[in-house]
Amino acid sequence: MQVHRNTDQLPLIKNAVVTIGTFDGVHTGHKKIIRQLKDEAAEVGGETVLITFHPHPRKVLANQKPILLINTLEEKIELLAGQKLDHLVIVPFTKEFSNLSADEYIHDFLVGKFNPHTVIIGYDHRFGHDRAGDYRLLEVYAEKLNFKLKEIPGHVIDSITVSSTRIREAVRSDDMHTANELLGYDFFFEGEVIEGNKLGRTLGYPTANLKVDPEKLVPGDGIYAVEAELVKRQTSNVKGPTMQGMMSIGVRPTIGDNKRMIEVNLFDFDEEIYGQKLRVYVKAFMRPEIKFDGLNALVEQLHLDKQETLRILRISNIE
Repeated sequence: MQVHRNTDQLPLIKNAVVTIGTFDGVHTGHKKIIRQLKDEAAEVGGETVLITFHPHPRKVLANQKPILLINTLEEKIELLAGQKLDHLVIVPFTKEFSNLSADEYIHDFLVGKFNPHTVIIGYDHRFGHDRAGDYRLLEVYAEKLNFKLKEIPGHVIDSITVSSTRIREAVRSDDMHTANELLGYDFFFEGEVIEGNKLGRTLGYPTANLKVDPEKLVPGDGIYAVEAELVKRQTSNVKGPTMQGMMSIGVRPTIGDNKRMIEVNLFDFDEEIYGQKLRVYVKAFMRPEIKFDGLNALVEQLHLDKQETLRILRISNIE
């Protein structure tokens, strides 16, 4: 998959079959669109082109409520690469771009930059200044500018909207089973390993404290069974071996510092990894955060948590 970040430097694309969207999550609903895109490209001997925007339009448009993202841009690129598309085009979403009229969007951007053979789009796709453009306007221009227009079935679009909302709600409310089922993969996030107060080490459960992109969706407070890997991107997106562990998200009420933290205890791992990136795959929610009557009671519970984590991960890996 070729990744393009400048629409003024696109290669000549043969019979471009194009779709457009945020594709946040690259979940099972999105994959139906990608399958339709690839099927159409195969039929006309063309190349697949997926156009997405960065930053998310809701971050730029003043009248839109911002949302936490299921995927960061780098995560989205990785997931889409796994779908074996020909071209991914990341369009910088700016105020200037948002002010293009609907006619300019079609004539100067969509047709002028991509010269599409076919555009595959949903019935609810809106574009141009004040979201004035719609599917009907695209139909008019398709006839004038000689490109084919194909509609994504309404039930697919509706399911994508519902799925994206349900995934966000499920992750925030600790329902990882629903989130992972809708995603079609285990929800994950990455964080830089930073120094903490090293209390976990004295308790026999050293943790990697993570600093996470504030725009990235993360699970709610609680204890989770996880798998993790070190991420190395110096030359490519090569990751280290998968490790098992348990994660705590919350304010650590037993300690009483009231600072929300994300901490991961990696089993059978005791290396200094400060400054490195750790990717965490959230397999299951185990229990809410609880205030214990002292550190001894906390350590007893951590022993139980580890056993439960191992049980969950064993079952998960068998499945």
